[in-house]
Amino acid sequence: MYDLVIRNGTIVDGTGGPRFVGDVAIVGDRIAAVGTVDGPGTREIDATGLLVTPGFVDMHTHYDAQVTWDPYITPSGWHGVTTVVMGNCGVGFAPVRADRRDFLVRLMEGVEDIPGAALTDGIQWDWETFPEYLDALETRQWVADVGTQVPHSAVRAWVMDERCADGIEATPDEIAAMAEVTEEALRAGALGFSTSRTPLHKSVDGDLVPGTSADVAEVIGIAEGMAAAGHGVFECALHHPEVPESFDWMRTVAEMTGKPVVFNFNISDIVPESWRDVLSMLDEAAADGVEVYGQIAGRPVGVLMSWEGTLNPFVGRPSFEAVRHLPPAEKLAELQRPEVRAAILAERSTDDRPIVRFISETWSRMWRFAGEADYEPPADESLEGLSGGDPQRAAELAYDHLNSDDGHGIIYFPFLNYAAGSLEPLREMHEHPRTRMGLSDGGAHCGTIVDGSMPTYMLAYWTRDRERGPKLSLEHVVHRQTQQTAEFYGLHDRGVLRAGMRADVNVIDLDGLSVDPPRMQYDLPTGAPRYVQKGRGYRWTICAGQVTVENDAFTGALPGTLLRGPQEAV
Repeated sequence: MYDLVIRNGTIVDGTGGPRFVGDVAIVGDRIAAVGTVDGPGTREIDATGLLVTPGFVDMHTHYDAQVTWDPYITPSGWHGVTTVVMGNCGVGFAPVRADRRDFLVRLMEGVEDIPGAALTDGIQWDWETFPEYLDALETRQWVADVGTQVPHSAVRAWVMDERCADGIEATPDEIAAMAEVTEEALRAGALGFSTSRTPLHKSVDGDLVPGTSADVAEVIGIAEGMAAAGHGVFECALHHPEVPESFDWMRTVAEMTGKPVVFNFNISDIVPESWRDVLSMLDEAAADGVEVYGQIAGRPVGVLMSWEGTLNPFVGRPSFEAVRHLPPAEKLAELQRPEVRAAILAERSTDDRPIVRFISETWSRMWRFAGEADYEPPADESLEGLSGGDPQRAAELAYDHLNSDDGHGIIYFPFLNYAAGSLEPLREMHEHPRTRMGLSDGGAHCGTIVDGSMPTYMLAYWTRDRERGPKLSLEHVVHRQTQQTAEFYGLHDRGVLRAGMRADVNVIDLDGLSVDPPRMQYDLPTGAPRYVQKGRGYRWTICAGQVTVENDAFTGALPGTLLRGPQEAV
């Protein structure tokens, strides 16, 4: 007798192999059999006509704070994700001394656009060292398993205290101490180490993240600590135009540790064709047996602009700023008044931040957003195209669209990965053997994106709905976010539907699979806002043998636990 049998589903087992119709039997938290299962189950699920996959493993999230208050780890929990890896981009909350908590909060608020008040109010601080952080997390349960990485900014602040600010060079003794802290964290159960070397990552005070311009000697020294621990991915957020010049030190780290180095790989408008050169560098590293990988998104890295979000085309215009911080209902009522519209449209922004000016004034990169296909919009439907190139008319179209849907209208601005005006470069990157699927940023960028829905989007758009170019195969897309991402972090016990593996399973209505339109929701601690985007079509999600989602709703089961280090296959 099995605990659960899923019968007659179309199985895509995570390996990249061809789909087949069969059954999956589960006993406890393990898969007992895959294929034809003769014995009965205490519970049986009829998956006829449905897709059966492993649970998704999201290797790039920022739930470091959220896991202390949200057992459902949303939005990832809505999208078939049964394992998350957090602590990316060099920011996080351990190790930390009590008097430096606010410093790390302000870093996370600035880099990942998570409201600082929500972090301050929501985090249950009961740790200082990284091992103590893991001990604190181990007392909690979630809808998915949680893996951690140790962040460079926190390590630097722990060792260097007030001297940790970027631009201050670490001494040899401080580098040695950082290596020891990193080794300790990995031995306690962290899955990797992360750093940021991009000028786009700044604290809410405008300061670069500690370690952004750290000497390569510091990076190499920390890698020695990783080598001593014997495991761990080295994850880094690089300045996109400068990826090629970082290859030498990334190869050195990979050679020292014998483990993967992965960088955030996006296509920048500044050097729109350099992605091909980067793929060649990845090929060269692979030929030399060096594990350097590019981590890529499933769609453009963009900004969702709305009246309630962090950015919109009218940020910095005095009449908009005058109502910006009103309660949501009052603000929307004001912005729908004709005299307020006229005043805002007549003004110019006083915000002189280059990135804000670029995003708020580049009408050729703004589209009225309605659904998931709008992540690959055609040029002639941009606000510039619709306005005939008239900036004032484009602004009027933008304003009126933001006021649509009862004031919840959204304008989409693809910031990275859209220099070609389509997703064709991303498709080629997804087919390259030295790239990995990631960059969902689940839990982060609360007022600008909600890419934690990417696992659902990958299936619905890339394998079924895309019309502007070739699709990706279903088997490949499932493989990308199951076996590939699991094994990358040493999680060899999941990501494949095979006897003995973890019973992490999705049963999906692929024909009905979709992502909801993004919507602002005020459900963070202190009532702070975040975009949410739920998935539809998850008939059942199973984590560790327990049904956690049924017909797109949480069941209340919380079998997810903390992962401590790599997991061996059974």
